[in-house]
Amino acid sequence: MGRDGGISWLCVPRFDSPPVFCGLLDHERGGVLRIAPTAPAHTRQYYLDDTGVLVTEFETDTGVLSVTDAFVLADGADLSGAPAGRGELVRALQVPHGDLEVELVLSARGQVDVARSAGGLRINSSACPDVTLQVGASAPLAGTRTTWRLRTGDRVYVWLRWKDQQHSLNLDLDQGGPSNAAEAAERLASTIGDWQRWSERIRYDGPQPELVRRSAITLKMLDYAEDGAIVAAPTSSLPEEIGGERNWDYRFTWIRDAAFSVYALRQLGLGAEADHFLSWVLDMVDREGEPRVLYDLDGGQPSRERIDAELAGYRGSNPVRWGNAAADQTQHDVYGEILDCAHQRVSNGYGLDPGLWQWLARLANLARERWQQPDHGIWEVRSAARPFTYSVAMCQVALERAARIADQLDLPGDRAGWEREATAIRRAILEQAWDPKQEAITEQLGSPEDGASSALDASVLALPLRQVISGAHPAMVSTTRAVVDRLGAGDGLLYRYLVDDSPDGLAGHEGAFLLCSFWLADNWTRQGRIDEAGQLYESLCARANPLGLLPEQIDPTTGAFLGNFPQAFSHVGVITSGLNLAEALRKDRAETEA
Repeated sequence: MGRDGGISWLCVPRFDSPPVFCGLLDHERGGVLRIAPTAPAHTRQYYLDDTGVLVTEFETDTGVLSVTDAFVLADGADLSGAPAGRGELVRALQVPHGDLEVELVLSARGQVDVARSAGGLRINSSACPDVTLQVGASAPLAGTRTTWRLRTGDRVYVWLRWKDQQHSLNLDLDQGGPSNAAEAAERLASTIGDWQRWSERIRYDGPQPELVRRSAITLKMLDYAEDGAIVAAPTSSLPEEIGGERNWDYRFTWIRDAAFSVYALRQLGLGAEADHFLSWVLDMVDREGEPRVLYDLDGGQPSRERIDAELAGYRGSNPVRWGNAAADQTQHDVYGEILDCAHQRVSNGYGLDPGLWQWLARLANLARERWQQPDHGIWEVRSAARPFTYSVAMCQVALERAARIADQLDLPGDRAGWEREATAIRRAILEQAWDPKQEAITEQLGSPEDGASSALDASVLALPLRQVISGAHPAMVSTTRAVVDRLGAGDGLLYRYLVDDSPDGLAGHEGAFLLCSFWLADNWTRQGRIDEAGQLYESLCARANPLGLLPEQIDPTTGAFLGNFPQAFSHVGVITSGLNLAEALRKDRAETEA
């Protein structure tokens, strides 16, 4: 919800459903559910401690209005695993003191039909033909624009429910919703308690503890509880450059996010979430002969990318896109991402079904066959494919993890051959991606004499994190220095690559990519530059908004947020870099005391 009291982005019943409100992408035509004082107000927002429940406070000349928003959980919900949502949003209005006029405004995209029902207002929109909305309240609703006079101590509850014809055929919107203020208040209180009980499981003792906890909660809020899938971001088409075309739909699950997210959650003590997500990943990839780059929340092919010509775009940035064409790309890093997930599972005491292991072993063999072939890389460029270093490195991870799994569980497979090929790939990276002039590992294998690019790419900073090359290796130390010199955007920010050096098939430019800066902090930590890593980490965390949320990218000139928001990868960076720093600081203290 925005500080103006408006819900201007809402996709129900799933993250990847068409938005019923998308005023975020078009203020005039997108639709909104807004509750706010009619008089000018100063506002502030905060989450209730250790919850996903948001509070917005409005202070006018005549009083204060507090609006508490929550997606309501089922009674006694276990957030760690099973589906917990009711399909209901509650908005609780309270006036601590004063006398205010408060207005509710409801609009939706497309042609809208509004009818009264036993539960309130029934809304159908041509833009979301499969979804029916119902708005109810504990105070009289005059229609899609309602004004209430509220005074000290007054409370009003507004609830929004939805029925999806494809997934909720038996849901009766007039039954099961709160029937009065007391019932709505009880559901809100129960949801707050469920969140706080879940948050008690977070285990962390390191820098920025409040932001790390908020990042864990944010990842949980990006978790599709029905099956454990985690979306990259809950939004679409928030631009990487204001006015530019770099606008993408991130409401899907990327396999590469799996290993990063699972590692972060497990290290915080959230093993159930990690196992739930791992099970989803392995179930999805076990269905098919070839793994996809990304999946919809059911584990299927995402909708084809299309341009929505009706919406103006965020601050005029168009096109607005639904779906993501990266689903059809070739990205060889997926082999390593999947096998790394499987290895994490095995390392935590789980076995593997023989059929699944046969399939995983086949992935290792595909990595062995294809690591030298071009692909579109971690950044999903829309230019010609090339043998990207990160993709090659993740093929090394696939082979190394397959050998480890086979050894740990005594499973059949070419263990020795996988180990030999993993060693050969590591050598190839150090030799064929190395540019002696820059003293750095570059974005791809091959020499400039053969037409290969010698451009730098911040994704190589992830190689130590995936145990491909030690962070203290001289090649990584000099590469880290070169990346900062060439890709540095100031104040510890990094571009992931420079479009002028490494064309990606798109017009314009983009902001600094936050995850890359967290990777830089991780490399400095591994290189013993702990003070510098700590200072960088603190500066990155300071860029979070007042709610503790981070975007995909930052405009280095203004500090403004760019890209989809909030971004799972950025919050994974908060968690993992904090954990790495905490461990390094503990070791440093132990050595000093010894």
